[in-house]
Amino acid sequence: MTRQRIFAGARLRQLRTERGIRQADFAERIGISTSYLSQIEHDDRPLTPALLDRLQRLFPHEWEEVAADAGDRRAGALREAAADPLFAAAPLAPEQLERAALQQPQLADQFVALHAAYRRAGQRLQIIDEAMTGGTAEGSRLPWEEVRDWFHEAGNYVDRLDRAAETLAGQLRGRDPSPAIETIERRLRGALGISIVYRQHQVLRDFDATMRHLIIDPSQPAETRRFQLAHQLAALALAREIAAVIEASPLRTAAARQLLHVGLANYAAGAVLMPYAAFRASARAVRHDIDRLRLDYGVSFEQACHRLSTLQRPGARGIPMFFCRVDMAGNITKRHSATRLQFARFGGACPLWIVHEAAAIPDRILFQLAETPDGLRYVSMAKGLVKPSGSYARSPRRYAVALGCEAQYAADFVYADGVDVTAPHAATRIGSSCRICPRDDCDQRAFPPSDRPILVDPDRRDVVPYRIG
Repeated sequence: MTRQRIFAGARLRQLRTERGIRQADFAERIGISTSYLSQIEHDDRPLTPALLDRLQRLFPHEWEEVAADAGDRRAGALREAAADPLFAAAPLAPEQLERAALQQPQLADQFVALHAAYRRAGQRLQIIDEAMTGGTAEGSRLPWEEVRDWFHEAGNYVDRLDRAAETLAGQLRGRDPSPAIETIERRLRGALGISIVYRQHQVLRDFDATMRHLIIDPSQPAETRRFQLAHQLAALALAREIAAVIEASPLRTAAARQLLHVGLANYAAGAVLMPYAAFRASARAVRHDIDRLRLDYGVSFEQACHRLSTLQRPGARGIPMFFCRVDMAGNITKRHSATRLQFARFGGACPLWIVHEAAAIPDRILFQLAETPDGLRYVSMAKGLVKPSGSYARSPRRYAVALGCEAQYAADFVYADGVDVTAPHAATRIGSSCRICPRDDCDQRAFPPSDRPILVDPDRRDVVPYRIG
């Protein structure tokens, strides 16, 4: 069985020029000579397995398409599984992984499947943790929990709906990167026969389907008003696509299916305002600078963060991101992770996580380099936000959002500039939930891990009044 040789000179040269990197500097970064790089860029020499592995680690989203075109998905999946810190004590060379994928394809598939099962087992432990903490049986999830988990299992990406929303956005936006509010209003009024009134109201958006009448509360920020209009447009114009996704879902209770409808319409609204291909290209160009993205697309800070976490289209993925929203009490009210980082499924997150500090300090961007118990490092930013209520009688909503990725993508994450992500003691050692965190030296523990005994010495007192057995 012979491996197809990969010639990708044009793609490699495009990647280098897009980033404004000189040939000599780029060659040094990927660990080869300048002359060797020149030969590769002119397709005089193919990519070796070791070099392909290095490029995929340094530029994973750019090289996904190259690997797929070469029929190298099995080797890529094997490399990703073998990169788990679980195997750090005895890492395999790229050539060994390449050879295993070619010579033992069934064994490679089983290894990848076993690793996926290992990760699912970790997530299962979090589900049990949620049930224990929430005091409910694991099989009696509330409707909103079912919908939350549905989006998580879908990878927070709904291909059919995302592509339909991208097509709709192309019909609306003209030369602008995102459809203007006036354009959305015209489509609602003209093509769909909706009357729109801006009036102080008890709710943000109120649609009467019988009278085809839409009320929008004008006290909301402009970005929120525009999103509410986009939601209504998506719910009507993409009704067939939304219905098909709901019908194919395993959700059976009426409440869960209705909540999924709301969630899908919100998802489609974000995809209309931030069309996939254009937004992905913009995000890469500005290195995921949220403020620049929100200004270019006329969206809120939270909307831009959330959209970045959905860029998981096969063959055109963005950087795998995690995203969450935390309220002032530390409750995670919105969460998604396309990374190996998994949030606590109930209640709050690790108190050492910077998002809690951000919730108390609005309108400031905070950065953190964090390390989880499995040895992986993440770069993340967090910002506290305040949404006005429009009335003194109603308290404004206060919360914080966090966005981040694995440290290997730090060069594409503007907030990590100037940070040495490999420095031994630079990372904050965080966990997901005290009940399943194995760290035995954390001064911020709220309670001990559920799977280990505690040792109590009445004559000895430390910050935490027990030791973990």
